Amino acid sequence: MQFPPPPQIPRTRLTPLYEDEHLLAFDKPSGLLCVPGRGPDKQDCLSGRVMEQWPDALIVHRLDMATSGVVLLARSLDMQRAMSSAFASRAVQKTYEAVVAGRLGTKPASQDWREIDAPILLDWPNRPIHIIDGAGKQSITLWKAIGSSGITSRPGAAPMDATRLSLRPVTGRTHQLRVHLKHLGHPILGDVLYAPEFVECSPARLMLHARSLEFSHPASGHAIEISSPVPF
Repeated sequence: MQFPPPPQIPRTRLTPLYEDEHLLAFDKPSGLLCVPGRGPDKQDCLSGRVMEQWPDALIVHRLDMATSGVVLLARSLDMQRAMSSAFASRAVQKTYEAVVAGRLGTKPASQDWREIDAPILLDWPNRPIHIIDGAGKQSITLWKAIGSSGITSRPGAAPMDATRLSLRPVTGRTHQLRVHLKHLGHPILGDVLYAPEFVECSPARLMLHARSLEFSHPASGHAIEISSPVPF
C-alpha cells in the first residue's frame, strides 16, 4: 500500500479553544501527531508545540494523526489523572463528524442514534490495522446521518455519493470509528488504512473530525462543552 508523505503543518502561535488554570484544549489539524512518535521525523506533535507556550501542559487523550479536532490537555498531574479517569469511565461525551462512502440512513437529523456493537482486535501481522473479531475487545459506536450529497473529490475523479454522520464512540478503542464504519460497509473517505479503494477518488485527507467534548470540570463541577468547527 502506498502511503502519502506526511503533510507539513505550519508552525504558528497557538490559540486555545479552552483555557483555565487547570485545563487546555486545542484544535489539532489533520496530519499532526498528538505525541511524539518513533524516529527523528516524528518528533513534531501537538503536545510538543503546546508545551513551548504552556510548559505545564500534559496530554490527556489522543486522536489519530489523520483525525482533526478537539484535544484536551491538563495543567497538573492531579488534573491529568482526574480527566484520564473521566475518559476511562466514559464520563466524557465525545462527538465526531465524518463523511463516509455511499448513502446511509438518510432520515431527518432528529432520528435516534443507532448503534454499532462489534469487537475490535489488532490484526497483529498487519499492524497498525485493526479488525472486527470475536476475540477482540467490546467496542460500541453510536451514529446518525445528518446529510447526504455527491461529494467533490480530487481533480479528475468523478463525484461520488457520500453521507455525513455524527458519531459518538461509547468505548475508546484504537481506530474504532474507522473500523466500525468499514464494518458497516461505509468507510470514511480519505482513509488510507481502511478504505484504500476510495483514496484516489476521495478528498486529500481523512474526513473525520473530533467536533466536541462534554464533561464536568474536575475542579469546579461545572458542565463544560468544547467545540471545534468542522473543516470539511
